[in-house]
Amino acid sequence: MREIQFREALREAMSEEMRRDENIFLMGEEVAEYNGAYKVSQGMLDEFGSKRVIDTPITELGFAGVGVGAAMNGLRPIIEFMTFNFSLVAIDQIINSAAKMRSMSAGQYGVPIVFRGPTGNAGQLSQQHSQNFENWYANTPGLKVVVPSNPYDAKGLLKTSIRDENPVIFMESELMYGDKGEVPEEEYLLEIGQADIVRTGSDVTLLSFGKMMKIADAAARELSKEGTEAEVINLRTVRPIDYTTIVESVKKTNRLVIVEEAWPLASISSEISHHVQRNAFDYLDAPIHRITNKDVSLPYAPTLIEEVLPNIGRTIEAIKAVTYT
Repeated sequence: MREIQFREALREAMSEEMRRDENIFLMGEEVAEYNGAYKVSQGMLDEFGSKRVIDTPITELGFAGVGVGAAMNGLRPIIEFMTFNFSLVAIDQIINSAAKMRSMSAGQYGVPIVFRGPTGNAGQLSQQHSQNFENWYANTPGLKVVVPSNPYDAKGLLKTSIRDENPVIFMESELMYGDKGEVPEEEYLLEIGQADIVRTGSDVTLLSFGKMMKIADAAARELSKEGTEAEVINLRTVRPIDYTTIVESVKKTNRLVIVEEAWPLASISSEISHHVQRNAFDYLDAPIHRITNKDVSLPYAPTLIEEVLPNIGRTIEAIKAVTYT
């Protein structure tokens, strides 16, 4: 094992796959000459050349559409959005073309494409650059949605996503690109749709994904000092969702708390709450609690940001509520 940054894990995943398959290419704003807005693609232009690492104009609708067309004709594009907030400009190509093409063509055309880039809050970037669209894209049949939380998951899941025959939405975080973690020296892949139990416990199931795993982990460690042992599950992907792992954990702990960086209405936590009450109702000893963003656009002031986002204090409070401590 070796320790690398989150951005390096993504770079290694793309580079290894591009060496393996010449049909794979990377396209997006500043991915080539500038080495990527977040230095994820640093050095890739030098290795693969301008035909496979392609700088685009600031036109998300255009280069997303080019990527979809290329994927339909046998190539395997990786489309980088500087932030998924900008994917709204290209959402017609993602939803109405990439996600539906296999079905509309009766299987004649596949769209093996990865749309990747950062999601959610990244500090004081205010309302138009701090949104979470995981649940939006997960609501669409034909898409897979991956949200890694550490370098190990990022590399293994991105390699699998690039090899997938279907369009994949791969959502990262600007605040995690510098995070370090261990990855194996040898090649590995991680299955899309398989959650990871990162901490075992018997008192409550604590579920999260993406950078909110930091909140879940910190809350679990703090509560362990008080004798409450949380079973922490890293969802990894939000379409498909690993319901089996979640339900089996709830059957053991009899309680569920979900931490998600998104608005509360029609969120991933809403869907999971419904599924658990439908399939594990008799095992629940307390109502399911969830911690999400407050139902407002993210403000600019740091004091207000802290008030709006999920945090360790709110998570601990929720866990104490369901464990009656």
